[in-house]
Amino acid sequence: MNQSHQQLVDPHGRKFPYLRLSLTDVCNFSCDYCLPDGYQCETKKEFLSLSEIKNTVAAFSELGTHKIRLTGGEPTLRKDFLDCIKIINETPGIDQIALTTNGYKLQKNIRSWVDAGLTHLNVSVDTLDANLFNSLTGHNRLKEIINGIDYALTLPLKKIKLNAVLLKNINSHQFDQYTVLLKDKDLSIRFIELMQTGDNLDYFNQYHVSAQVLKNYLFTNGWTEKLKERASGPAIEYVHPEYKGTFGVIAPYSKHFCDTCNRLRMSSTGDFHLCLFGEEGFSVRDLMQYSSQKEQLKSTLCQLLSNKRKQHFLHDNNTGVTPNLSSIGG
Repeated sequence: MNQSHQQLVDPHGRKFPYLRLSLTDVCNFSCDYCLPDGYQCETKKEFLSLSEIKNTVAAFSELGTHKIRLTGGEPTLRKDFLDCIKIINETPGIDQIALTTNGYKLQKNIRSWVDAGLTHLNVSVDTLDANLFNSLTGHNRLKEIINGIDYALTLPLKKIKLNAVLLKNINSHQFDQYTVLLKDKDLSIRFIELMQTGDNLDYFNQYHVSAQVLKNYLFTNGWTEKLKERASGPAIEYVHPEYKGTFGVIAPYSKHFCDTCNRLRMSSTGDFHLCLFGEEGFSVRDLMQYSSQKEQLKSTLCQLLSNKRKQHFLHDNNTGVTPNLSSIGG
């Protein structure tokens, strides 16, 4: 890891080795909880260029960040997605390059992504029922995506995770189906408690269910909590002696959820976000243009981090300025 006299440390003593970098807010799926009407392009946007990405990642690396997650929208829709991975992989100090994807064309492209430097893969699979998957996402691609995940398991990735948003009466009763996948596959299946955003209040009220439902299921069936690894996310992982894979639970409404926050966010248009559910992002794009601006960008990032609050305010029904999860990168 690169060392610098400057480090990303907030007023509460938290360090940030992890950057979620959004490459686009465009998505080709229309998931009910995020973009139920599909992606709406109201105004033309200029997403971060390869050189801007290179300069940004270099600055974060020198501030102690060693893990980059590529998000969207659907990040793989960028025609230069492979080049994004290559550029980040060439940055000294970055030892983890992760991708969150809906799995579109995963089977076709995953080998080239891994060859370019991808080390970690997250695929969104909100149900294992093909008809329900089609209804939820607008795409009849479940089998194709599962085949892509199986192929990814044959490649030298360090970790493969399946993400599922926990939805009442949709997948909250399907834990047994996911468990079958974990018997002999080195996967982590992570259920994420549905979060309220600026435009999903009715959906949230209808489908939100506490992550405690899954925790109760796991405890009842002999799963035990696993110690967290360095630079791991907010998920609490559970293991079982009879299963190769693991379960993960992300419960943003739980007490002390923000205490171990270790990630920051950069939007696809160069806005620095201190929290997924925080205030308006801080535009730093003007400092991403040239490598000669790196020291100024580093200083600005550290100064802006002094504004980071101790926790989000989801408990108070305050979603900040996040209209939907694709707008910043989830």
